[in-house]
Amino acid sequence: MPSELEELVGFIAHPTQQIRQIAIENLIPYATTQPEIFKTEQLTPIKHLKFLVRDDPEIAQHALDILINLTAEQDVLENVATDDRFLGIILGLVTDASEPNANLLSMLLANLAKWDGLKILAERKQTPPPALGSDPLVLNQLMDLFVKGADGSYNKHADYDYLAYLFADLAKHPEIRNFLTTRQDYDGVQPLNKIKVFTEHASDIRRKGVASTIKNVAFDIPTHPDFLAEDGINILPYLLLPIMGNETYDEDEMMDMLPDLQLLPPDKQRDRDATIIQTHVETLTLLTSTRAGRDLMRAVKVYPIIRETHARVEDEGVQEVCERLVNMLMRDEEETGREMGRIEGVVDDEDDKVVEV
Repeated sequence: MPSELEELVGFIAHPTQQIRQIAIENLIPYATTQPEIFKTEQLTPIKHLKFLVRDDPEIAQHALDILINLTAEQDVLENVATDDRFLGIILGLVTDASEPNANLLSMLLANLAKWDGLKILAERKQTPPPALGSDPLVLNQLMDLFVKGADGSYNKHADYDYLAYLFADLAKHPEIRNFLTTRQDYDGVQPLNKIKVFTEHASDIRRKGVASTIKNVAFDIPTHPDFLAEDGINILPYLLLPIMGNETYDEDEMMDMLPDLQLLPPDKQRDRDATIIQTHVETLTLLTSTRAGRDLMRAVKVYPIIRETHARVEDEGVQEVCERLVNMLMRDEEETGREMGRIEGVVDDEDDKVVEV
């Protein structure tokens, strides 16, 4: 016999809007405390929740709140992520300039990226809204949403910050890394160049996701020359500026630093999130995998910046990765041996868990 909560779950499919709304609003807390009540009858309630994302905006909001939390459950995640029709619906909704729940849709997409099969977005296409001025490739549309969301110029209801977490998890896959470093035909820009500018953005979510995206792409050693080239991605200033504060350097050190890093204002602050600083230093360490990378970092005086970061950031994780990077930069190249052919290690999972609301 169904429990009272299970009976309440049944009302989210009621034909009367007011009843649906009352039922779904009261069920929101149970998505995290009793997720099993949504798994009855072979996940039928999940099917109903997916249908409701196109309901009245308030009902859709509650349905998305519940789905975002329920995708912490592996069986629900797979059910939602493998539903190609539903994926098409949320991709169509999130790109709509008038969609009031676009941020929640972005969060749901970020969660779905925990399913490895979402790398299919590397090839998926849909007609872009004229207002977006983008390309049929869905990834390009999501990237353009992310850029426009930074200043609210596309959808007044959304900043699309959580798409940074989507990009970070997708960048675990070679197909997505290739997309991020390839100039796109419709605008001639490498997508990674579109998002690197947000490493000092005000949003913690945006900065954290972008930092992890950059790090995950940096696991691909063949991209390193483009990462470091001034006429390529030119990533070093965007990794180093966030980890720098208002400390002063000897003149001979400062004059050899990258131009963007010289004569910083006295009120310059390093990133307040130690995990983001750690991610940037880990990315710098990945970029020392080649002799060219190490030589460039020595030439532009990365060591003094890491020295000051180590001294001023009282975080065990940050200090550990700083020491590892210093060891790479100070090593005797005559004893280095042959270059690394690939990087072993675990690709960065954004938070290693789903987003919850």
